[in-house]
Amino acid sequence: MIRLAALLAAVLSLGAAPQPAPVALDALLAEAPAPTLDAYRLFTDQGARAPNAGLTPYALNTPLFSDHSEKSRFLFLPPGTQATYAATGAFAFPVGAALVKTFAYPADLRKPGDQVRFIETRLLIHKPRGWVALTYVWNPEQTQAVLKRAGARLPVAVIDHAGRPLTIDYAVPNTNQCKECHSLSGVLAPIGPKARNLNGDLAYGSRRENQLAHWTRTGLLAGAPDPHAAPRTAVWNDPAEPLADRARAYLDANCGHCHNPEGMASNSGLFLHLEETDPANLGVRRRPVAAGRGSGGLEFDIDPGRPETSILLHRMKSREPGVMMPELGRSLVDEQGVALIADYLRSLPASR
Repeated sequence: MIRLAALLAAVLSLGAAPQPAPVALDALLAEAPAPTLDAYRLFTDQGARAPNAGLTPYALNTPLFSDHSEKSRFLFLPPGTQATYAATGAFAFPVGAALVKTFAYPADLRKPGDQVRFIETRLLIHKPRGWVALTYVWNPEQTQAVLKRAGARLPVAVIDHAGRPLTIDYAVPNTNQCKECHSLSGVLAPIGPKARNLNGDLAYGSRRENQLAHWTRTGLLAGAPDPHAAPRTAVWNDPAEPLADRARAYLDANCGHCHNPEGMASNSGLFLHLEETDPANLGVRRRPVAAGRGSGGLEFDIDPGRPETSILLHRMKSREPGVMMPELGRSLVDEQGVALIADYLRSLPASR
């Protein structure tokens, strides 16, 4: 009987499609990075469009503006492990965890899913010695992504939201630049996967579910409360949400990773992360420590009620090196973001 069952199983297996090899945990944990992205087996196809088993998609309520690029994000956890919930800051992830983020452009920004070109895929890998950031740049054929430690400049041509041709001088960060944004007290760390950023719905196939609830239900996350009891970042471009919440969410995503007490801009004294509540630390009628020519001759980081005389908005509207903020991650001005912050500053009660 056992032989018959074994024979039947063997016959049935002849017609079964071979299962893809699992994510290469040994490659993720190796001391030396793989020269090409496919070595990690994070995706099952050559163009990295099909995530392997064990990868879970995620999205942030309000992401960083990166020259209109589209971003797809995935979390990989080694089998049998979990992330640990934290109400503030990024979750604690086990060794072997990987955060995978691909930057891409459609041919026409008005058609997000059409003729999409992958530009780069960034990995943040939790190795035994700590987190490591790696960047892989895609070839024109979209068949392979190659490790680039020194960064790169790539011209990207698209049709913008107004139907006009737009050329973007896209900057792939070098290793040191990755550390600038992902540094907390000098240590490389994740900045996106926080409770408040993930407390929103995402489509999983044909079903939508709150991400915190999904991660808990599928065993990825331990210790999370009901999403209604967890903090939540507002969606910056949802007009149904309060203006102040949307503006603070935008500043947190675009500025707060550096402008916080543990970030690279901690010595500025300007703290724009969402947990900050002191108006002075948020820049209200605060004179900058050392803005230099970045101040544009203006007096206060935020001049309440007067966006036109606020250094914060002046730097957001600039494309000039040494003046523009954020200084990394963009070459264009985010006109929608500028309009949002201008409305927010205008709404603040003037103090003089």
